[in-house]
Amino acid sequence: MDNQPLEFEHTYNAPIKRVWDAITQKEEMKKWYFDIAEFKPEVGFEFEFTAGDEKKKFRHLCKVTEVIPGKKLTYSWRYDGVPGNSFVTFELFEEADKTRLKLTHAGLETFPSDTTDFAKENFIKGWTHIIHTGLKKYLEG
Repeated sequence: MDNQPLEFEHTYNAPIKRVWDAITQKEEMKKWYFDIAEFKPEVGFEFEFTAGDEKKKFRHLCKVTEVIPGKKLTYSWRYDGVPGNSFVTFELFEEADKTRLKLTHAGLETFPSDTTDFAKENFIKGWTHIIHTGLKKYLEG
């Protein structure tokens, strides 16, 4: 696996505050992201969720590492019992009455490469669905 982070961008027909709330408020996140029991956009806040397919589920362990209110959110993203650690960053850019979101997922190369569970293609497919379908439908639907 190469060391290049994955990057995704999408512009939503929604004001920046609405997008920020969607990525930082647990009740909003549950509607388009994952079923997260608790979330606070505060550095040091730890949260977890379980996700995967019908064959295999993974417990995700995350910790908020950077917050610039209304602009940027970064958290670590690792798996319980699996070596490796990565970082997910959401950056928001106001463009008139729309919001451009840039999502970066760095550190995927730290996960085991001896299984297809952590193949880059899986992350591409997952984030593409989350950003271009789930969040878009939630914000604009």
